[in-house]
Amino acid sequence: MFFYLAKAVWFVLQPSTLIALLIGYGAILIWTGWARWGRRFVSIGAILLLVVGLSPLGNALTVPLENRFPRADLDEPPAPTGIIILGGAEDRLVGSARKAPTLNEAGERLLEGAILAHRFPDAKVAFSGGDAGILYKSDSEAEGAAALLTALGIARDRLILESDARDTYENAVYLKKELEVKGELDLTKRWLLITSPITCPAPWEPSARQASTSSRGR
Repeated sequence: MFFYLAKAVWFVLQPSTLIALLIGYGAILIWTGWARWGRRFVSIGAILLLVVGLSPLGNALTVPLENRFPRADLDEPPAPTGIIILGGAEDRLVGSARKAPTLNEAGERLLEGAILAHRFPDAKVAFSGGDAGILYKSDSEAEGAAALLTALGIARDRLILESDARDTYENAVYLKKELEVKGELDLTKRWLLITSPITCPAPWEPSARQASTSSRGR
């Protein structure tokens, strides 16, 4: 229930939706006795749309958040026990229809995971991602990730797949359970986490504390 509520709240509160509502409300007022306010709302909405959509404001706000997390020193011992890749890198609706892995703007997660898997051939590769669709259902991200990683030369027996998580919090909680079942969680082990920096620290770090994982690196 919380998952669907969070999706609905974010849909309403995201800037693009608020701007669209402002313009739409203003357009309605133009045809009433509040036409002057309607024109003001439409004008403000149009200006905000240009600033948010076409200016570098989004990048200017995002880059400082991402740069708080420098790349991990992978030459520092010990060698990683495993590599954790979070879902969100695939378009499963297209992938399911085309029967082929289909990456989105976060596709570097899987590519970086494959690169590190070849660099550390003894490390396990854990992927967490299910089906986060609400209106349209598809196969789990784990299935697409497994197909892509094996096609890139990663042995199937190295993969640990978690296919139920629908958001970052569930990634941490469900993957912890999966790793515990397989006996892969130990405070002496080093796990590398691969995700988009913008997802940290807000969603992942509280989830990781809740799940008590021992992941390090990025």
